[in-house]
Amino acid sequence: MAQGPVRSKHRPRPSGWRRTVARLPLKLYRVGLGPLFGNRLLLLHHTGRTSGLDRSVMLEVVTRDAARGSWTVVSGFGPRADWYLNLRRRPDTVIQVGNRRHRVTARFLTPAEGGDIMARYAPRHPRLARRLCALMGFTVDGSEAGYRRVGESIPFVRLEEADR
Repeated sequence: MAQGPVRSKHRPRPSGWRRTVARLPLKLYRVGLGPLFGNRLLLLHHTGRTSGLDRSVMLEVVTRDAARGSWTVVSGFGPRADWYLNLRRRPDTVIQVGNRRHRVTARFLTPAEGGDIMARYAPRHPRLARRLCALMGFTVDGSEAGYRRVGESIPFVRLEEADR
């Protein structure tokens, strides 16, 4: 029987200087320097499910399908991340990649789809995949099966361009 990924402990949200560093790309986007990040990061705008206020978060793009007009992102803090819960409530939103805005609809991927994505992502970005897993609190052995199990354990979201 296959074992699930080993999560070392629950990872709290960043605070203090780590929060400041984590939010630096957001500040750079806001002053018009989004193109510095190329297609690796996007700015997701979402509406607070309780407050109704506009919110935004920077997310790493795991995969990009230019032909279909879609971006796939992952919730590193799991299904309880505010942006993830907000998209569950209101999946139609706007993202910004570089200086371009796109109207998108969020599609929540299955664990099997997440496993496939992570298994393909890890060989293309081995160091980043290890760091991402460590940041999320997972210990992986570096095998495709290990990354697949991690991908099945975390929520992936495909942001599909609404105008296509």
